[in-house]
Amino acid sequence: MPAARKARWNELLAMVGRGLMVRTDSREVSPGEVFALMPAAGDKSATYLAQALEKGAAWIVAGTGVVLPNSAKARLMTVPDVPEALGQLAAKHFRTLEQGMQAVAITGTNGKTTISYLLEGLLTAAGRKVGVLGTVSYRWPGTTIEANLTTPGCWRLHELFSRMSADGVDTVVMETSSHALHQKRVAGLEFDAAVLINLTQDHLDYHGDFEEYYQAKKMLFASYPRQDKFKAANADDAFGLRLLSEQPDAVGFTLCRAKASGNRMLYGELVSCTGKGVSLRMEFEGKCWTLDSGLVGAHNASNLMAAQAVGLGLGLGPADMQALKPFTGVPGRLERVLNDQGLDIFVDYAHTPDALINVLGALRALKFSRVITVFGCGGDRDRTKRPLMAQAVAKLSDVAVLTSDNPRFEDPLQIIADARPGLQNGPADLVIIEEPDRYEALRKAVGLMRPGDVLLVAGKGHEDYQLIGGVKHPFSDVEAVGRAIREVHGGVRA
Repeated sequence: MPAARKARWNELLAMVGRGLMVRTDSREVSPGEVFALMPAAGDKSATYLAQALEKGAAWIVAGTGVVLPNSAKARLMTVPDVPEALGQLAAKHFRTLEQGMQAVAITGTNGKTTISYLLEGLLTAAGRKVGVLGTVSYRWPGTTIEANLTTPGCWRLHELFSRMSADGVDTVVMETSSHALHQKRVAGLEFDAAVLINLTQDHLDYHGDFEEYYQAKKMLFASYPRQDKFKAANADDAFGLRLLSEQPDAVGFTLCRAKASGNRMLYGELVSCTGKGVSLRMEFEGKCWTLDSGLVGAHNASNLMAAQAVGLGLGLGPADMQALKPFTGVPGRLERVLNDQGLDIFVDYAHTPDALINVLGALRALKFSRVITVFGCGGDRDRTKRPLMAQAVAKLSDVAVLTSDNPRFEDPLQIIADARPGLQNGPADLVIIEEPDRYEALRKAVGLMRPGDVLLVAGKGHEDYQLIGGVKHPFSDVEAVGRAIREVHGGVRA
């Protein structure tokens, strides 16, 4: 950076450190503030820039090629990477790196939320004050905020770190999405530990292909600061094994005795897996221990392994892992719907082919008479995974009820049509029901249940809304199933 530009940058950093606000939304700019023109603005950049100047922005942070009009009173700060610059400004404003908190990043397609809850309990039991940023909520002792993104925007993320630090939090556990990594929403942060749990089909509408998806995840391990941070990866996942080969200082964890050349390994053995939970035996660098958990399914056994790997990386020992034993689950993650009819009904967030295979496989292992699955596919998202989701349901269900998830701006019937081919490859006796209205689909599924059956309601999990045509409608699967049970078995129609 040329000397004059560097001096201007240091001046801006100093002003932001003294409290000057930075905005990324031109509508929110107040006179004298900084406006960062993000690359995502695309062809609307000129419009957003003009609006920020009209509102009195004193500084414009922008990429190369941006020129201010001759009449502009603002000062231009040209930077090679605006998201990275925003992270540095946010860290300066909120004094993020002076707060002394440890930060743990969890990335992967499936399991991030469960592992964040596991780590929250594990680290709290070890005497830490823990904050969690994830899909369900942003929370720390005394505060819970509804989450609108798995990983918040950069400025908001640093603000939350600051609030947690002020409230005495010493460890932050973050679900870190591939979008957030690619868009550098985590710029300006330094992680003490990072874990990759898996990489399966999702978000290919954004990333284009698996290689780009993997490279986005890999940024957490290869591109962000703190090269001495603890790294862990799932050696039972092909991309996790690849990451281990590229990061020889990372620790692998495996339930399948996978081998990673040169990496330290946490080995686990799934001793039992029943409707009452799982039993594990672990081995790490000559130390052995066991863990019993009420979590159901082999996928949750892998989640327990990931949490233990991170715990070891943060200095905990085998004895500390027993704190995981009482954990019973996450809202919307294989959550049992309690009812007075004795019906076995579970709600789960599974919305990818791999997640459906995992949760349905776990229920299949419990030897129910029939597995009934209600599922849909999200609108304005990766269309290629729709038939694959249906295929997973067809393979492991006796009754498949195809309905709406969050159709957003797409026609629900078209989404169903995209998924339908995957159901055609199921067994000959597979019962297929199509019902675009999600509540009616739940009523039909509940009405089909016989003693010994299990019903899985997949896709929305903890969400308490349904997005239809840009409108957020109140809708909770757990509440809707309860209402359907009362109507079907109580003879009442609301």
